[in-house]
Amino acid sequence: MTFDTARWQARLDELRTEHHVPGASLAVLVDGEIHELASGVLHRGTGVEVTTDSVFQVGSITKIHTATLIMRLADEGRLDLDDPVVNVLPEFAVADPEATKRITTRQLLSHTSGMSGDFHAETGRGDDCLARFVEACVNIAQDVPPGTVASYSTSGYSVLGRIIEVLTGKTYDEALREMLIAPLGLEHTVTLPEEALRFRAAMSHLGPSGAYPEPAPSWNPLQRSHTPGGAYLCASAADIVRLGKLHLDGGVAPDGTRLLSEQTVAAMQRREVEVPDKWTVSSDAWGLGWTLYDWTGVFGYGHDGATVGQHGYLRIAPEAGVVIALLCNGGDNPWTHSRGVYAALFRDLLSELAGARMPVEFAPATEPVDVDLARFVGTYRREGVAITVSERNGKPFMVYDFVDGMAGLAPALKMELEPVAENVFAGRNSPTEAYMPVVFGTLPDGTGCCYIGLRAAPKIA
Repeated sequence: MTFDTARWQARLDELRTEHHVPGASLAVLVDGEIHELASGVLHRGTGVEVTTDSVFQVGSITKIHTATLIMRLADEGRLDLDDPVVNVLPEFAVADPEATKRITTRQLLSHTSGMSGDFHAETGRGDDCLARFVEACVNIAQDVPPGTVASYSTSGYSVLGRIIEVLTGKTYDEALREMLIAPLGLEHTVTLPEEALRFRAAMSHLGPSGAYPEPAPSWNPLQRSHTPGGAYLCASAADIVRLGKLHLDGGVAPDGTRLLSEQTVAAMQRREVEVPDKWTVSSDAWGLGWTLYDWTGVFGYGHDGATVGQHGYLRIAPEAGVVIALLCNGGDNPWTHSRGVYAALFRDLLSELAGARMPVEFAPATEPVDVDLARFVGTYRREGVAITVSERNGKPFMVYDFVDGMAGLAPALKMELEPVAENVFAGRNSPTEAYMPVVFGTLPDGTGCCYIGLRAAPKIA
């Protein structure tokens, strides 16, 4: 299949301008060849242009790097995914003693550990940051019991990073370089800000939708201990595609070296858990690291990523041999700026290159939906977040507030919820933002639950 570079460059430029994204980099693997495109600027203050070798913060796409390392260790017989984490990390403990004994590596990979996903502990910039993070885990509450439902946990991936360190005797950064970056020839992938300075590096931009955002006050305020789940790693779009190609090729590196067995590659793509919120990242289920998609009968896998002011998207259509990566440097959250570029561009690319049809963008139902609001009114709570749902003018009204250790992180979100289905609602802060899914469900013990941003918050009142 011929990839029309000029046509897709024009489409990228058009969408980037339409959605006010300062800069974007796109890489597409089709017919075994990687095509690279760039658009806009890395920094609106300096006007430095994006080039195809520019590096962006890739956010939670890093979870695929981490999952791949973990699965290499499992392949080598150095790790049993179903053993409790304490078998590898005796010092590991969370606030719930029973959860401490039950949490497994498999659960960390598939976001079913129940560990609060947004735990923040200051553990410094030193090489001991992950060891110190695991020590601090004793303060992490359970959002839900282990092995019950999917609840996105970046904290769990920091624990995976420490497992890698203990089993390899290297820092996470060293293990990543030796076991993945070097074998795949990822010459534009780095794990520390000072390393990113070797390249043309994208600056984060912040601001409301409807206009170009401004350069952020700092490059990245996140902590190094969150790197295994998506804090510091930077890469070019093409390097992200090369990571995807490893899995597309059944675990074989470009030089013929086998990094993963075919069985392990397949296991990572198998459904581990269904996802009640099928709209935040357009996923139907989670594998071992991978987000899994059903594009109207066409199977796909991938991952999204976000830091403060930068966003990334990775999608793989294995039957067509297609890998697509988009990296952008603008927007306060995943529902502004970059999301619009991704949704339109990937819909076009996957349709033409893989015969896949992505779901339509999430939005309220066009026809009336019969909803029993009384079922959903109440207070929902997970670590650092309190969600209050009330009835206002015959519609549910939600207040999403940061509390406890996350108090003051951002202003509370207050929004009217529009029905999408009987237990699914759409909310947004402004008419120019994409709709945010709010999904209500029930835990196995019958407790009500609210899912926002793929994270589960049980009903407490």
